[in-house]
Amino acid sequence: MSQAAEAAAAKVSAADGSLLEVDDLISHYPVPRGLLGAMMRRPRLTVKAVDGVTFSVAAGEMVALVGESGCGKTTTAQTVIRMVANQGGSIRFDGAEIGELSPGQLRPLRREIQIIYQDPYESLDPRFTVRDTIEEPIRVHSLVPRKEDREAKVYEAMERAGLTPPELFIDRYPHELSGGQRQRVAIAAALVLEPKLLIADEPVSMLDVSVRAGILALLDGLRREGMGVLMITHDLSTAAHFADRIAVMYLGRIVEEGPARDVVRNPQHPYTKALISVVPRRDPDQRAFPQILTGETPNPVRVPPGCRFHPRCPVAEERCKETDPELRALDGVAVGHRAACILLGPPSGP
Repeated sequence: MSQAAEAAAAKVSAADGSLLEVDDLISHYPVPRGLLGAMMRRPRLTVKAVDGVTFSVAAGEMVALVGESGCGKTTTAQTVIRMVANQGGSIRFDGAEIGELSPGQLRPLRREIQIIYQDPYESLDPRFTVRDTIEEPIRVHSLVPRKEDREAKVYEAMERAGLTPPELFIDRYPHELSGGQRQRVAIAAALVLEPKLLIADEPVSMLDVSVRAGILALLDGLRREGMGVLMITHDLSTAAHFADRIAVMYLGRIVEEGPARDVVRNPQHPYTKALISVVPRRDPDQRAFPQILTGETPNPVRVPPGCRFHPRCPVAEERCKETDPELRALDGVAVGHRAACILLGPPSGP
């Protein structure tokens, strides 16, 4: 079997057992014209935040969505959980299409998919104690009628999230907790519903370095218990250490995807190479040559023609301005490693 056939077979196999499958997802924001713009009949513009994204997350797998600020990572996560409406593409969870479900139909699904945010203080109600915060999802979904049973569920979720002993934290308010403890409360509030998929949107970027490892180890433990985890981060080193697969995103598109170690050790797309080049080396004697990208990320309202990375690409050719490359398998890389660049040679296999 050729490498292309193996990659295709692996993709089909992954899709069959995937918890979350996102296919050609599109999510655009309309730009308000204002009264003057409407009177002058200016054309309607849209921000192409997510513009054809495809990926999957299996049970017991951590997938890291990596990229610069503004590339569409958070919008992708919000669209997946239907906080933001999609204008195209497919979102399947546990084999069922959820992209067209009404708010009422989505309600049971909210138990299965939970999200934790970047700033734990902003995501917690300052008027709620830890007990109230973790117990609220149980009340909203009417899961446990008896107070004693709800209390037991709260204690169990706190212990899973590393808030031990629970008695020490349960009656505190958010301002009485450290940043790491607040993030653990947010995780406990998600875990109390026993979800199948957890979306972590920059879960450690607001925390001190000393507490990041504990939160990341917690997420890694949940993955090992069988939970699917979609982690959004701009830190490639974190993604390489904890994730099973990495998807690199640029201007609303995934430009490279594959096994985490192979993407980091053998990057194919020029954008991925630039991101990895600025990651500090462990060995101080190992010389590194950071590749600093010039210019700013293009305006997502006016996406460049052809390859959307070509205005900043250090190896771009004239044909890059005309051809919009697809994400495809390549020769000489691990199975499942794909990149979107026409300079990487013809597609692998027959």
